[in-house]
Amino acid sequence: MSETPNPSSQAPTNQSGSQAEPMIEAIGLSKFYGSFAASRDVTFSINKGEVAAFLGPNGAGKSTTMKLLTGYLAPSEGEARIAGFDMATHRLEGAQRLGYLPENGPLYADMTPRSLLTFFGELRQLTGRKLDERLDAVIHICRLESVIGKPIGKLSKGYRQRVGMAQSLLHDPEVLILDEPTAGLDPNQIREVRKMIRELGASKTILLSTHILQEVEAMCNRVVFINEGKLVFDGTPADLAEQNSNLDERFHELTTIV
Repeated sequence: MSETPNPSSQAPTNQSGSQAEPMIEAIGLSKFYGSFAASRDVTFSINKGEVAAFLGPNGAGKSTTMKLLTGYLAPSEGEARIAGFDMATHRLEGAQRLGYLPENGPLYADMTPRSLLTFFGELRQLTGRKLDERLDAVIHICRLESVIGKPIGKLSKGYRQRVGMAQSLLHDPEVLILDEPTAGLDPNQIREVRKMIRELGASKTILLSTHILQEVEAMCNRVVFINEGKLVFDGTPADLAEQNSNLDERFHELTTIV
């Protein structure tokens, strides 16, 4: 039986007891390709200050839903909101508050991290001292100092992932949406990316997709679980493990629902 959330008629509150502020909202989001539903009636919200795992098996619809949330794809039905802005009607306002790291995001191999970040900063209308300040900030946050002048094509996947993260942080967004940020990395690189995300979670609202259960335990205080394009769980990591302390078994249960 599906464990879809039971929304309350009252406004949610955060851990301090004050009214929560939704920063990422999926409202009945669906995406159809002919008769195939890549995402169907997905509804959830991530509040300010939460680090949420978007969990599910490969092919569950995580990337599609994230593209709907960022405005990269238009929904067949429903709404996506970032910091209160409908991404169909106020995409520019929402995008100003959003940093998006797609899985295998495009990077220009012949450029250096500094030239790439400068290029994207200028596209975001950052100039002069403000651009220099943001470049220094993201280079430090993503620990790119040692490779800042090397061609991106010569960098390890771990460093390329850091460059992508730096690009998503350039405009100092309130919200981060990260699609499989540790995919393909070795254990040391994974540790570094997880540490970076935990640090960013102190000041930003984050939704990161994964199918790796260790990501949930290492970084997140919220879990949104999707399977076959549908929401099947929304709660805390403790709630997820409540009925079965073995998260591997719990994952299996939620992905084999009849």
